[in-house]
Amino acid sequence: MKHILLITALFMLQALNLSATEENVTIEGATGKLSATIQCPEISEKQKIPLVVLCHGFGGNKNGKIEKMLADELEKNGIASIRFDFNGHGESEGKMENMTVANEIKDAIAVVEYAHSLNYVKSISLSGHSQGGVVAGMAAAALGKKEIKALCLMAPAAVLREDAIRGCTFGAKYDPHNPPEVVKLPGGNKIGREYIKIAFMLDIFGISKDYTGRVCLIHGTGDKIVPFSYSEHYKEIYGVNAELNILENYDHSFSQDLPNAVRIATEFFKHQLL
Repeated sequence: MKHILLITALFMLQALNLSATEENVTIEGATGKLSATIQCPEISEKQKIPLVVLCHGFGGNKNGKIEKMLADELEKNGIASIRFDFNGHGESEGKMENMTVANEIKDAIAVVEYAHSLNYVKSISLSGHSQGGVVAGMAAAALGKKEIKALCLMAPAAVLREDAIRGCTFGAKYDPHNPPEVVKLPGGNKIGREYIKIAFMLDIFGISKDYTGRVCLIHGTGDKIVPFSYSEHYKEIYGVNAELNILENYDHSFSQDLPNAVRIATEFFKHQLL
């Protein structure tokens, strides 16, 4: 009889805990359906935990090394995440040439709104790499500190505006005042006229500075795509609310020691959210 009671008690205890999960979901974005993955640590049935929305960079996808490694580390530390493909990327709907920073911001906000529907989420934060960092920063400013608990920008590509003004994106040249309908980039990606026109006029720092929550900036001095001076400028606009982590000789993807860059981001979220 005692054994039966013990076994029953163990089953009841397990029933009160939700196992760690990785769930694929579809979210309605700015121009179509977005493919997303929710990663959640093991929690009790009524427990509420923080969640971080992860924004990949230009031409990337939700299963890139940075996004997947950060999602895994957050899970190990009791923090959930949603990583997703922006429109025109990965498994999401849309064409790459129709993607703009503006509609990516709308995509990110749509994912944040979806995260609010998850009954175990107590706070939402944002993280972004490269162009995803620009998007995360501007989305955080639009939503405000009450909705976005903390923000992490990894090699944020604010250079994209200067690239558009110069008429040169990833080495592909065009007339910035009269851009063609589609510009083919080295490597096979494409950008459209609207991407260039919006990037040309985008007040990245002027908008981003309105976010007043805590910010973590991570950038390498060996980044040849986005000079680390752009993160220094982010630090200036965020002031005392931001911490700047400059990593010597790291490239744009932190390939010299990606686990270290991810560790910095994870420690920041742990300190701010737990």
